[in-house]
This record gives sequence, C-alpha cells and structure tokens, in this order.
Amino acid sequence: MKAAARIILAVVGAALLAALAAILGGSAVFMLGGAHGLDIKGAAKPVAAAPSTPPWSHYGADAGGSRFSGLDQITRENVAALTRAWVYSSGDLKSKPQSALLDSAGEATPILVEDSLVYCTPFNEVIALDPGTGAEKWRHDPKINLEQRPANQYVCRGVAYWKDDAASGLCASRVFTGTNDGRLVALDAKTGAPCADFGDAGTVAIDPGMDLVWPGEFQITSAPTIAGEIVVVGSSISDNARVAAPKGTVRAYDVRTGALRWTFDPIPRTADAPNAGDWKGDFPRAEGHANAWAPMSYDEGRGLLFVPTSSPSPDFFGGLRPGDNRYANSIVALNAPTGAVVWSFQTVHHDVWDYDVPAQPALLTILKDGAPKDVVALAAKTGLLFVLDRDTGEPVLPVEERPVPQDGAPGEALSPTQPFPTATPPIVPNTVDPKKAFGLTLFDRSACKKAIKSLRADGLFTPPTLGGTLFLPFTGGGGNWGGGAFDPSRNLFVVNMSNVAHRIELIPAEDVEAVQEAFHDSEVSPQRGAPYGMRRDLLVSPLDLPCTPPPWGVLAAVDLQTGEIVWRRTLGTIEDLTGGVLKSELGTPTIGGPMATAGGLVFIGATLDYYLRAFDIETGKELWKGRLPTNAPATPMTYEWRGRQYVVVMAGGYSNIDTPPGDELIAFALPE
Repeated sequence: MKAAARIILAVVGAALLAALAAILGGSAVFMLGGAHGLDIKGAAKPVAAAPSTPPWSHYGADAGGSRFSGLDQITRENVAALTRAWVYSSGDLKSKPQSALLDSAGEATPILVEDSLVYCTPFNEVIALDPGTGAEKWRHDPKINLEQRPANQYVCRGVAYWKDDAASGLCASRVFTGTNDGRLVALDAKTGAPCADFGDAGTVAIDPGMDLVWPGEFQITSAPTIAGEIVVVGSSISDNARVAAPKGTVRAYDVRTGALRWTFDPIPRTADAPNAGDWKGDFPRAEGHANAWAPMSYDEGRGLLFVPTSSPSPDFFGGLRPGDNRYANSIVALNAPTGAVVWSFQTVHHDVWDYDVPAQPALLTILKDGAPKDVVALAAKTGLLFVLDRDTGEPVLPVEERPVPQDGAPGEALSPTQPFPTATPPIVPNTVDPKKAFGLTLFDRSACKKAIKSLRADGLFTPPTLGGTLFLPFTGGGGNWGGGAFDPSRNLFVVNMSNVAHRIELIPAEDVEAVQEAFHDSEVSPQRGAPYGMRRDLLVSPLDLPCTPPPWGVLAAVDLQTGEIVWRRTLGTIEDLTGGVLKSELGTPTIGGPMATAGGLVFIGATLDYYLRAFDIETGKELWKGRLPTNAPATPMTYEWRGRQYVVVMAGGYSNIDTPPGDELIAFALPE
C-alpha cells in the first residue's frame, strides 16, 4: 500500500487527488439499507444502567473478553479535549535488528495489576509501568531467538495475571507470557523476577511434537488464559507449508509448578474419538493445526474454557480430510479442570478458505426478550456474526444451513452447506460486481474489472480452483483477532471488519517451484503432501489499491437482542498511504479491535492511518482522533489512576502491510 502513494503522486497528479478528495470526502456514517445504503438510522438508546467493572486486569478487560469499561469520566461531551498524558518508548527501534523490526507487529493490550500497567513488546519483553506517568518500574527480557523467521511476524498480544490470595512473598502474584519461540514464562508481578518454582527457573519450553521445518514455524502470539488453578496456551503455526504439520494442541499447566495438567487436540487421532465421524479416511490422521492462535475466554462460574480453533492443514485443499472436520473452525467449550469437550459450534465446515475462528469468544450477558441471557458472540472472518447460548452452544440468534458453491479442484470433498446467521446480514460484502471495480483512473479500474472477471467468484465459500478464485472477504477477514466490544447498557456489540479480496490459485504440486520463481512478489506455498500448492495475492490494481469498492474498512454496531445492524460507518482514511495528499474516508483494512466505555464511547485504532479514534456508540459519529507516530494494530484499554481516566494504545506498526515499526505506548487523558 505504501507503493500506492508514490505511484499515485507520480502518475495521477495532485490536481486529480484534490478533485477525488472533494468527491469522496465528507461524512461516512451509513446503514444497511439494501446492500450498502447511505442513510443514518435512529440512534441506539440505553436499555439499562452500565454495570460497574473491575480494573482492566485481563487481556480483553475481563475473563470473558467484553472489552468494556464502566469508567465514565471521559464522555461524548468532553472527549474532544482528550490529549496526550504520557508516552513510553520500549527502545526497540534502537535495540532490535532492522530485520526483526521489519517482521514485527505491535499488537499488545496492557493490563492494570499490582498498581502497574503491564504489557509485552513484539519481542516478548514484559514491561511494567507507573500508570500515572508511564515511568518504567521493571522489565524482563526472555531473550527470544531473533533469527527464527516467525511464521506470523514477531507478535505478543498480551500477558495474563494470577494471584494466590493465601500466599505472600515472591511470586504470590504472577504475570504469564507466551513467547515467539514457544515458551511459557512466569514472572513475579511486583518485580518481574522469574518464578523459580515454575517449570525450569520460571520457564516451560513447549515441545511442538515434531521437528519444525524452520525455528519460527511454531509460536505463541496471544495472551495465555488463566482458568482457576491452570494457565492455558494455544499456538500460532505457519499455514500452507505441509499436510503433516504441527498439531494445534491446547495445553494447560499448573499455575504454581508449570506441570502439564491436560492437553486438547481438536483433530481426532483415533477412530474412537468423539469427533472421528466427521473426519473420513484412515487413522491415525496426519493433518496438523486446527490450532487456537487467538485469545481464549473463561467463565469461572461455569468452569468453562472457550477455545477458538482454526483450519486443519493445509488451508486450501481438504481432499485428504473428507467430512466436516468437527472441532476445527469452531468455538469449543472445554471443562477447564479436565480439558474435556462440553460442546462445540462449527462456524465453517470443511474449511478450505483459511476462515479460522479468529477472535476471543466474547462472553456477554445480553438483554433477550426482556430478560438477561448469557451468550458467546463471535465476529467471524466470513463477515458473519454468531451469537450462541453459553451453556449449550445452540444459536441464540438463528442460524441456518445454506447450499454453497461446489465443484472444487479435482479430489476435493466440499461440504454441501455452510452455517449462515439469519438475523444479522453480512457486515461486509462477500460478492463484487466487476462493473463496480474500484480504480483511481480508467486504466486501473479496467485492470481490476478484468481481474475480477478472470476469477471464479460465486459468492461466499466459492472453493479454491486451479484457474483462480476470488475470496471476499480475504483470508484476513471480515473479522479478525481484534474481536468486538460490548456495551451492556445498550445491548450493542461493536465490531470492525475489512473489505478487501484475495486471489487464490491452486498449483499442481509439480509446478510449485516454477511458480515460485515466476512470482517472487506473491505468496507461493507448497502444501507438501497435498496434490496442490497455492498462490495468494491481494486483489489490487496496478496502482496498488484494492479492486473492491470502498469502504475498505468498517465499524458497525449490532443489537444483540435482534441482530439488527444499528449503524455502520467507514473506518479509516488513506491519508498516510498517500503522503497526506488524499484524506478521504475510503476506509482501510483493519488490524486490531475496539473497546467501549460507560461514557458512551467506542475507542479504536486498527486502521492503516496513524490515529486512535473515539466514536459515539449510539450513532457511530466520530468525535475525536489522536495522532500517532505509526498505526496502532492493537486494541486500546482504559483505567482510572488517582482519580483520572486514561486511554492507552500501542503504536507499534504492522510489517505485513508496510506501515513503519514503532515502539511507543501512548496514554491519553483529559487535561488535569
């Protein structure tokens, strides 16, 4: 996308950009009237008082990932006065190799524990700060391998906290972090010293169960989850490399000793496993993955751990694993003490689209038919929203099985139907008319139109093909790991999604090396053990802008009682992609998520431009934005310290989309 700025400025010229800005500028709040209507609907109104909330002591605010705070010092009336309170730099830009910085993403959300703001850098350094000043209190560097070439960038989304109320002294309270080189680390929450009684001097080295193709094939990127007396971790594993890939095992460890308590593998390894009937073929199975790379949730009252799982290996061909592949691409509710499956709900059957369950399952109490109802909510990569009963996994907002496109590649075994929620329309499109292809000029619009016409595009769940398939939403979603934020007083679930497409092409295995040589700028992966490799590209014009019509990023609020989209608006501008020349609200793909507060606000970074924004949760109107040194692909958080409310976000950049790396944690507050 950075290349677009140079090409546009050189070829199109500032005059055209100014004219386009005049045409496309202005308000971008819209409603779902038809496919993408342009009328603002009635604002959402409070239905109950917002509950009080404890400090932001979990990655997602609370153990259920609501991303809501009951703080209300910052309101819709005064948010425009928000200003920087302090800035902390980790020093990564000076201390880390350039090669590592250019393969990293700043996605961390801090927590407030033991009178400290605690977070992790992309390189797994855990840092505790004074909440009022941002001054460093302690720091721990696990010294990860910075030459491992991580599968999914150097990333650390957050840390977890546990306290033993009956103990005192060193490590009576602990901070846990997973690392990019596959370790689980326990630190004293007050000092940052390793907990000597946990594992090997504070560290458990996780065995991925097989030799890795390269050191970075297996990582831990999301915050661990505390579930009573255990700490649970998933993993992030490289996609598309091979069929016989590392298993997506979820592991639970004793919080005190680091002893392994149980494991959960979503893929059945024996014919008598509960989900074996949904995996046709021979046992034991060779496939790997179905890993939980996104954050998990925990319901203490029910003793349930909610695990979001991904696709089995490899992503884009499933002919070797016929069946729905149950427990993959699912929300799986586990009995936390034992790891046994209580229920599961599959969002994609037999996934060949890389449509993982990408976000922390949100454990919410909604108002349904006039009474409180405990649910699990998920904004999926498909652009669809699922709301399930927390005890049973049955849909609270109805879901139906619909026929989907068939005739995949030779040897494929597609599911004839897929689950579609019926109350909430898709939040972003899943089809594109070639006649409406986007382009700044007639030349690149024509190129996009031609590209769309050349691909198989039969709507959502069109299978990968040898001739090329259009994936909309692209494999990053729709929704992604940022998840959603819930305002309980208004019954609103706020989510951000991307509206860009991928071109996916299957390649006969014998041709993969030749295609790799011919397409150096594309992702070409072998999917070893399958009859096909794959090539994946963003569907962009010769000017390197998306071919899909804007907005390319949206923020939407959904009433979870009815499923109605109350409002939806464009999120982001292309200001920082065009050197500041074009500031129109075309939206940008989004990485990160929102938070909501009792002040009637939604805060979100996530865009490719360099801002943290605040919106009115009732109308979607933008009320404030704070300038950042680079983009913030992280979820913000908020807390109160000595009578003052702060909003904090990590501005760390995102190498996969060429935004510059950063190393700053930035706090905003009202003037004292």
